[in-house]
Amino acid sequence: MAPYVPPHMRGGAAPAAEEKKPQREPERAPQRDDRPANDDVRYSAPKSNGGGYSGGNNDDIRYASGDIRSEGRLDSKSTKGWHARQDGRRPGMNDLSELDTFGEKKERGGGIDFDQYDKIPVEVTGEGGDQYPPMSTFSEFKLADELRWNLNRCGYDRPTPIQKYAIPIVVGGRDLMACAQTGSGKTCAFMVPCIESLLRSGPPNSNNSRGRPVPSPCALVLAPTRELALQIHEESLKFAYNTGVQSKIIYGGADIRDQLREMGKGTDILVATPGRLTDFISRESVDMAWTQFLILDEADRMLDMGFEPQVREIVMRSGLSRKLEHPRQNMMFSATFAGAVQKMAGDFMIDYLFITVGRVGSCSETITQTLLYAQDGVGKTRALEKVYRENAPPDGFLTVIFVDTKRKADEIEDDLWKSGLRVCAIHGDRDQTQREQALEAFKSGENPILVATDVAARGLDISNVGLVINFDMPKHMDDYVHRIGRTGRAGKRGAAIGFVNEKCRYCTELAELLRGANQEVPGWLGQLAKENSDNYASFKGKGKGGGPNFGGKDVRETSKAAKAAEEEQKKKDEEKKQAEEAAAKKKKENERPKSPPREVPDGWDDSDDDA
Repeated sequence: MAPYVPPHMRGGAAPAAEEKKPQREPERAPQRDDRPANDDVRYSAPKSNGGGYSGGNNDDIRYASGDIRSEGRLDSKSTKGWHARQDGRRPGMNDLSELDTFGEKKERGGGIDFDQYDKIPVEVTGEGGDQYPPMSTFSEFKLADELRWNLNRCGYDRPTPIQKYAIPIVVGGRDLMACAQTGSGKTCAFMVPCIESLLRSGPPNSNNSRGRPVPSPCALVLAPTRELALQIHEESLKFAYNTGVQSKIIYGGADIRDQLREMGKGTDILVATPGRLTDFISRESVDMAWTQFLILDEADRMLDMGFEPQVREIVMRSGLSRKLEHPRQNMMFSATFAGAVQKMAGDFMIDYLFITVGRVGSCSETITQTLLYAQDGVGKTRALEKVYRENAPPDGFLTVIFVDTKRKADEIEDDLWKSGLRVCAIHGDRDQTQREQALEAFKSGENPILVATDVAARGLDISNVGLVINFDMPKHMDDYVHRIGRTGRAGKRGAAIGFVNEKCRYCTELAELLRGANQEVPGWLGQLAKENSDNYASFKGKGKGGGPNFGGKDVRETSKAAKAAEEEQKKKDEEKKQAEEAAAKKKKENERPKSPPREVPDGWDDSDDDA
């Protein structure tokens, strides 16, 4: 791949002030020729039986991960289950190699601190939530052999808290709303049980109609941004590898014909942005009738930031799930769920369970947060380079700088590039190719600084971000939580620096968040909150969720508590009224009776007049 250069500077020279660091050669993936002389099969994925579910215990075989799995159903994969779904797919058409799907073999997640994870509080609310005990390891949960192998190939062994609770609940058939910290493994938490359930149920009945079949996904994943959709799709390819389940993606900014062509090769899981899917539905290019799973990732952003009409159109007026004989399962995941958003989301959910996973160290002690006062202007821009150089993360770690506008993203990218820093930028005005090039350069470490608008703030899984700088503070507290969640992921350490001034309208909440995370609160922050007349009045309560340890709380539980408090108050009022009535009655009974009126005889003169 050619080195990244800002689009408006292409044709010019790369920055000279910083010499590019040499990249270490990646370790070679294990090859089949590497196996020991005893012919122990260690480096091949299990052959699929076509996606049919099996739990046989025939001849054992040992794989690269070292665990032993059944070989009893390792036969041809082209004639059974999902491989043979009659929707236009052909044997071998969609097959990717193990290396293409998973990349080089590596250890799980770059040093997840599970000791930290084990301390995280988890709440499950809703009717019957206690019927789904959490799992402690993936191996103890009876997943399909291919899926278990894929998890091991990804380096998964011990589930994160959201995975421990979500997977049994979804496989058990319940709707789910889950609130968990960014970087806690939410994609695995919804994709693994989705694929497991599809493997257990098998593909729907064949479409016997003449002509070319219209793509009919059995699972739909909606994401608010193209970048998040791409990330989810990449993970779904790994989890679905060799199962016969086909994952496809559609999003705006890419060629529709190419996306239609890919979907025509077989579509079981569809990852989509709402706008592009609405377009496909209106063209009748996709049939949503067989959709068994509806998954909204970063659901609050889609419903709260303008996607609600499109989501409602898809859910309520596209014929979604109309051919199913059983209710569709619905899942919503995010790091924050405001109460109003939960009430809207409740329109799509049926008797759902709500999981709230506390943040690692309460939002988070693993993230060192620093606030600097900075007025807007040239001085603020100049200070950015100085702040970065003084706080740059160690080699191998990345930096994200958040700004409010696309124009500002271009300006800062240009300034930092000219100062000799290897920087890249993404925002809504960059075309898809430019955005993909920037993200690739960033993830690879070629350009370890990314300037971004909120298009990158939600859900992107880049585990080695060591520093987040909020050059412009976001408008809402929830977005601040999501932004700093780019670092300190999976229990690792990180740093977040915010440039704050009078435009920040949640200074009081920000101070509460810092205290809850055992962070230093600058003295000027409280004074700034008092001086800002607009501060917080119209945003009160925004983003507080369930307190410093949680990003949200089940509004049904809050409603129950409020109703219970109301009933209790009514009871007290009634008791008080009855007590007052009883006291009044008793008082009346104890009163001395009045003397009867005196009768005056006719002609009686009480007058004192002597005349």
